[in-house]
Amino acid sequence: MAFTSINTDFDLHAQDLKSQKTALVLLAGLYFMMGFITCLNDSLVPFFKSGFDLNYAESSLVQFYFFVTYAIMSIPAGRIVEKTGYKKGMVLGFGIASFGSFLFLPASLFHQYEIFLGALFILALGIVLLQVAANPYATLLGKPETASARLALIQGIGSLGTTIAPLFGAHVILSHIGTRHAAGALTIPYIGIGISLLLVAVIVSLIALPNIVTGAKRNMDQGGKTLLSFRNLRFGTLAIFMYVGAEVTIGTFLTNYIADLLAIQEHQANSYVAFYWGGMLLGRLAGSILLKSVQPQRMLISAAIIACALILTSILTSGMLAAWSLIALGICNATMFAIVFSLSIQDLGKYTTRASGLLSTAIAGGAIIPYVCGVIVDQYSWGWGFIPVLCCYSYLIFYGMNGYKHNTNQLY
Repeated sequence: MAFTSINTDFDLHAQDLKSQKTALVLLAGLYFMMGFITCLNDSLVPFFKSGFDLNYAESSLVQFYFFVTYAIMSIPAGRIVEKTGYKKGMVLGFGIASFGSFLFLPASLFHQYEIFLGALFILALGIVLLQVAANPYATLLGKPETASARLALIQGIGSLGTTIAPLFGAHVILSHIGTRHAAGALTIPYIGIGISLLLVAVIVSLIALPNIVTGAKRNMDQGGKTLLSFRNLRFGTLAIFMYVGAEVTIGTFLTNYIADLLAIQEHQANSYVAFYWGGMLLGRLAGSILLKSVQPQRMLISAAIIACALILTSILTSGMLAAWSLIALGICNATMFAIVFSLSIQDLGKYTTRASGLLSTAIAGGAIIPYVCGVIVDQYSWGWGFIPVLCCYSYLIFYGMNGYKHNTNQLY
């Protein structure tokens, strides 16, 4: 990983205030699009499971092919952002994601699961590039001590997309399961998404944003350090893997889980998923305020402990209590990513962009954990299938208590 990084030592006070506000609004819109597209996958899982007669492990490949791109693309994406800058990196990300969306048309025409997975893979490549560019950019648009709050706020606004996506999926996609319109249920929505992404790419390219000079333009001494030499980043990378794995697993299987628990149809059960993501929306907005006065690691510990309690409640009970216990995890998840990400890159200076690439690689947890859980559910039961999720939240408790050390993002 011997490549240069973006210099984060710039004076925000010298930046135009209007330009900074524009950047924050843009990032909120960007997170809306990323959240909507990512959470729409939760509707694709039961749709493909029924349409292609798949088991839970096979249907979870929707998430696997989407999130495995983070393992493949995040480091190269970091290099791209270093060479092009945050703005051009985001424009390119929107363009690639748009192309992937348009590929849903031939996938629908040929009615091949493998082509759909390929389209999702390319769509995800663009989302990865957007994540690698946007996450550190958001943390740098203000004081370091309020980075968690700022990222949580922007993600909270963007969570409107994650809340709307399940409702959209339930009525536009899942309602066509088993009907003569099933084959085209994905074509129009994803073509619309592709057009929207292209328009956003054009808008972003025309907007003036605060500029951060890339280290690639200067010969910077890296002192022989490697990213994993930084303690907080090292433990934080695994924390991101665990968190995303848990979040995506719940979103992936919540529709089928509730359908089984309450004996209802998939499109009815999918409406409950909106409450899961809606909880994250409210939690992020509240968290952006609380994180200004509460230590981020303490909030992380509290949220993870409650999450473990909710998982156990869902495993040991049934009916509505079990369903709502799992749905309530959305509130617990609300600030976890923002906290872990901001703590992991704290005080990394010129290593920030490379660290963002490494942390984005760990988002591949969204590919691995759901698949593992799907295999367990196929072989045993829902209760056993959620044990890996319980382990993920347990690690987050560890990260808050001991994995993260204040002011020790140094060689260790």
